Parts: sequence; structure tokens; C-alpha cells
Amino acid sequence: MEAQFQIFLILLAVLAGATLLARRIDLAPAILLLLTGIGLAFVPGMPTLELPPDLVLLVVLPPLIYSASVAMSWREFKFNLRPIILLSVGCVIFTAFAVATATHYLIGLPWGVGFLLGAIVAPPDVVAPLAIARKLGMPRRILVVLEGEGLVNDATALILYRFAVAAISTGLFSLPKATGTFAVIVVGELLFGVAVGWLSLRARHRTRDPQIEITLSLLTPYFAFWIPEHLGGSGVIATVACGLYIGWNGPLLISAATRLQGIFFWDLVIFLVEGLLFLLTGSQLRLLFEKSKAFPIQEIIFATGLVAVVIIVARFAWVYPATYLPRLISKRVRERDPAPSWRITFVVAFTGVRGAVSLAAALALPLTLPGGEAFPYRDMILFVAFGVIFITLVGLGLGLPAVVRWLGLAGEGRNEYVAEHEAEIAARREALDAALKSLDAITDDRQLSDEVVKLLRQRHEIRTGQLPGSLDPAGHEISASGTRLTRELIGAERKFIHALLRDGKITDETRRRIERDLDLEEAILSNREYRTMPL
Repeated sequence: MEAQFQIFLILLAVLAGATLLARRIDLAPAILLLLTGIGLAFVPGMPTLELPPDLVLLVVLPPLIYSASVAMSWREFKFNLRPIILLSVGCVIFTAFAVATATHYLIGLPWGVGFLLGAIVAPPDVVAPLAIARKLGMPRRILVVLEGEGLVNDATALILYRFAVAAISTGLFSLPKATGTFAVIVVGELLFGVAVGWLSLRARHRTRDPQIEITLSLLTPYFAFWIPEHLGGSGVIATVACGLYIGWNGPLLISAATRLQGIFFWDLVIFLVEGLLFLLTGSQLRLLFEKSKAFPIQEIIFATGLVAVVIIVARFAWVYPATYLPRLISKRVRERDPAPSWRITFVVAFTGVRGAVSLAAALALPLTLPGGEAFPYRDMILFVAFGVIFITLVGLGLGLPAVVRWLGLAGEGRNEYVAEHEAEIAARREALDAALKSLDAITDDRQLSDEVVKLLRQRHEIRTGQLPGSLDPAGHEISASGTRLTRELIGAERKFIHALLRDGKITDETRRRIERDLDLEEAILSNREYRTMPL
């Protein structure tokens, strides 16, 4: 136990160092963490770190999906539902069939095994591509579609995965039955996820205690995921539905204290979970290398290269027709959502990076069939899955910035950025005006002293004066200078408070209360500080 805890501490230290280095060299942390994990696997004396499949599928995946779906805009998700479904369902199924066909005719894998391999490597991971895309200032539509695809495609892949394992184990498969089961799973999980979200929000609203509310928020994704998964579903759709419901309805039911603490808590959880997941994924190479000795190395390399090429080509073959054919066929779709440029479509097709979910699904394969014989091609599937993750994450991930710049899409979202923040300024002003009207109504209805009303109006005027007039460069520089000076003044206050504490003029409790106010003021500055616009 002590040795395992020491390894865990080492991984945390490596995670912090690799992430810091990745940010310094402007590289997606997921890529560097994967490469670091591979390096750790072959360090002399380093024990083999085996990634338990249940750890990813049942422990890691629920909070990752839940946090992403809570942060996702329901309005944008609904508007982009058609492309999201075409990618997360249609493209995943098409890719699985393409892999099954290629591996059956070119390698000789049985159809069931080929389809299983296709289901494993079909769903893209969006962690690294989204991190890169945001830095490059790409149009928000691309980010929303990719993020929405990443929320749902795991569900499709895991359902196909279950069908394939069952078909290989029993030798039986019925397409009509599988289609009906798929529809039942989707509808059932949607309803269950919304019900869990409703129940979670009401329970948290009644507690009115930040620690308990955050604890309930941590339990929510597991409750939404585990029950459908145990009943034969994927659990992913229910978790996504739950997160979207809470993200849309939560602001009026979750207290301010819970939000402030919860944001920090969930940011830290996701940082640690994602980082350790990519580290452990890279560390699996040593284990897979030892298992690969049962197959000729040329055969493994060929199979890995073939599957990587197939999934990349299949995504392009699906994305372009799925983007333009509905608009050619339907006038309603064409008028509601004009066709994007071929450059945007190319970027969406290019970001087919695979992640740890594919490896976890491969690791979760049973060792034997019900009859006791070994599960066919299990070790080869493991190695190919890892190889595809490495090729796509490192190859496509490192190539994405160059592709985006070549297409001229870097900074394409600049106008969207400006419009979004201009709308934010207007919304803040309108909200303050609404509050002022509410103050006038309260003043008329209640007997308030002139001093109280005067203080409240002064607060309103101060907050109104803090809003910038626009986002022009000169105004931005003035705002940035004011922010820097304000932080210096807060620092001076903090030093003086500590001097009073050392001199025994105030107690530790007093110092903590004052520091909390200063910390909140500094957090407000960080929240209002407008970042440099994308180039």
C-alpha cells in the first residue's frame, strides 16, 4: 500500500511538471502527458502500471462527461443537434463498419472481431483538439460541434461494443433486434438522465450547505451512469442528459457559495483525472509490448497502420457528405443553417483524435469466451487500439495548428469574440438597470431610511462605472492597467493585515475573514479582465 501511494505521488508530481512544461512550450498537455507516460513505462525499476478498465469506464468517465455537459450550452447543443448526431452516431457506426470491412478483407479478421475493433477505435476524444482549437481562436461553431460530438460518441461506441462482444461470445446477432435495443437504450437513458438531474437539483437546493451540495454533485454523475450501465445500456447518454439539464436549470437553484467552491473543486478534479488518465494510457505501452510477442511484429505494425488510415479516411468520407447532402436535399435545412466553408468542414474531419476510452474498452475485453477458450485476437486488439491512440493524438494533435493556419482559420473567431464580450457588457448594464428599477420599487413599497437607499445607489453607481465602454484597444489597455494597479493595492492591504497579525493586533480568524474579502475582490478582477483577443 505504501509503495502504491508513493507511485501515486510520483505521478502527481510528473503530472504537474509535464502540464507546466506543455503550457510553457504551447503544446496540448494531453500530448506531452501521453509521451511522458510512455517514457515512464520504460524507466528502469519502475513497476508496471496496469490501467484497470473499470477505473476508466465506471470511475473516470462519469465525472468527465458530466462536467463537460454541465458546461455545455443547451441552446447551442440543441441548435447544432443535427451535426452532432451525424458525427456522434452516424460517423461512429460508419467508421466501425469501415474498420470491420478493411480488417476482414486485408488481414483476415472475422467479421465480429473486425466490428469489435471498429467500435473500440471509432469514437474520437476531444480533450487535446479542443485545447488547441481554443488557443487558435477558431469559430465557436466548430468548438460546439466537436464538444457535442465528444459528449455523445462514447455512448454509441460502447453500445456497439456490447453488441459485438455478445455476438462473438454467443455467435448470434440480429440487426433488427440490435436496432430496437439501441433505440430503447437512447430513449430510456434520456428520460432517466433528466429525472436524475431534476432530483439532484431539488436535493441540493434543500440542503443549503456548500459542502453537502458539492458532495451531491460528485455523486450525481455516478448515479446517472451506473444504473443504466448495470442494466445493459451505456450510461453516457443518461449522464449527458443529466448534465445538460443541471447546466440549464441550475443557476437559479444553486447557491452562490456552492458555485464559487464548486467551480474550484470540479476544475481540480477534471485536471487531475484527465492528466492521470493520459499518463496511465502512455504507461500501458510496456505491458502491451510484452503481450505483443505472441504476434509477428510486422503483422501488428501493418494492422495498426491500416486501422489508423481507415479511421482517418472514413471520417473525411463521412463528414463532407454529412455536411453538404442534407442542405442539397432539404431547403428547410439550407435556409435555417447555411453550408459552412470547406475549410471548416476540413478541420472538423481532421480532428479525429482517439483517447483513453478506446484503450479502456480494449482492456475491458473478457479474457475467455463462455466455453473457456481464449477471447479471439484480444492482445492484437489491445496493441492496435494503443497504436491508433498514439498515431492520432500525436500525429493529428501536433499537426492541427499547422492545418488551421494553412486553412486561414486561426483567429477566425475574433469577430465572434468581440461580439460576445460586447454582448456581455450590454447584459451587465441591463442587469444593473433592472436592479436599479427593483430598488426603486422596493423603496416605494417599504419604509427604507435615506442612508440605506443612498448606500445602495452608490453601490450601483460604482459597479456601473467599473464596466468598460467597449473593447477597443485603447480602452482595453486602460482596463488592464487599472487591473494591475488594483492588484498591487490588494497586495499592499494583504501585507499590512499580516503585519497586524504578527503584532498581535488582530486574531487569525479576523485575518482570514479580511483575506477572504480580498481574495473575492481579486477573483472578480480576474473574471472581468478581458483577455487578449485571438489573432
